[in-house]
Amino acid sequence: MNIDISMIRANTPATQDLIHFNNAGASLVANCVQRAVIQHLQLEQQIGGYEAAKKASKLTENYYSAFAKLLQCSRTEIAWSESATHAWNTVIQALALTAGDKILTGQSEYSSNILTFLHLKKTVGVQVQIIPNDASGSINLESLEAAIDDNVKLISLTHVASHSGHIQPAEQVGNIAKRHGVFFLLDACQSAGQLALDVEELGCDALVGTGRKYLRGPRGTGFLYLKKDTTSHLAPSTIDLHSAKWSSADSYEIRDDARRFESFEHYVAGKIGLGVAVDYALEIGLDTIAKRVTELANYLRDSLVRVGTVEVHDGEQPLCGIVSFSVKTEDATSLHARLQASGANSSIIYAASSILDSQSQGLGDRNRASVHYYNTEDEIDRFCALVSGT
Repeated sequence: MNIDISMIRANTPATQDLIHFNNAGASLVANCVQRAVIQHLQLEQQIGGYEAAKKASKLTENYYSAFAKLLQCSRTEIAWSESATHAWNTVIQALALTAGDKILTGQSEYSSNILTFLHLKKTVGVQVQIIPNDASGSINLESLEAAIDDNVKLISLTHVASHSGHIQPAEQVGNIAKRHGVFFLLDACQSAGQLALDVEELGCDALVGTGRKYLRGPRGTGFLYLKKDTTSHLAPSTIDLHSAKWSSADSYEIRDDARRFESFEHYVAGKIGLGVAVDYALEIGLDTIAKRVTELANYLRDSLVRVGTVEVHDGEQPLCGIVSFSVKTEDATSLHARLQASGANSSIIYAASSILDSQSQGLGDRNRASVHYYNTEDEIDRFCALVSGT
């Protein structure tokens, strides 16, 4: 399927005024998503929050249907979350790790995930083993499998690191986890919305993501996939009248689906908006989106290299829409500010937020430009001209 870029950009008004290359931070929402959120907020204002939620029940239920299609799973395996971090920590807490349990994770793991592991190491006494990357930038699969013993209770992997465009071999990691009967948690924050995801093929027991990045949903939204076979083995650390039923004076029953990890109070308008955003992506097609994003990102990398003073730091293929780079003649903070002042959004990768990879590669703070399917080659040309100062 071909993307009608003119129509897409017309439905994304901000593209007329700026170059938005910060999609790995937060993409621009489409008009249909904005309308869905605003219409529900207006309904809440007009008739009341509870009443609006009841009237919009079909729209909120669409959230589960949309994600079931996106991840190719059952609606019962999807739970709402206000962020990927919250969803991720929900799973970690439900695993109820104890002293001596071992966690295996990658060198390119997301900083907040690593911080949680270090906190568990300090407070609970778990073991944390970092599996190094190979020369291509992928987690070393041989080292991962060799590290598995009876103490390993979790393999955690970030599918696409926020500081690099390299796509990790999640499916192969899933195969290793399955072969050894180890729980596999996949962080898909940067891959959901720009890559086609099939949880069965990925082999993950749980997968988390956010709405604001490549899915083009509202901020303050996220999602959790939990494999049906594992749900009954994981108990939420907290429950309420949504996740459980008070069955008698001194007993209760927890829901038997992924929604046992939800709570009653949540961002209804955002939930509706994220469902609409997922439908929008599905209508375009994830394979089509992935192809377009990859082509644009490769064009951006090649164009940046041609500037002469730029070094790209993304490693080897497979690569996606995130491009990390540095300019020899300008520090990351100054370049970021100069680009933004010229109407070009990007971001900074701080060495302190990616310590393992930064130290391994001898990198300091650097810049990040992340493209999406609504971006154009002309924007890339103008962006690179701004980087070069011409």
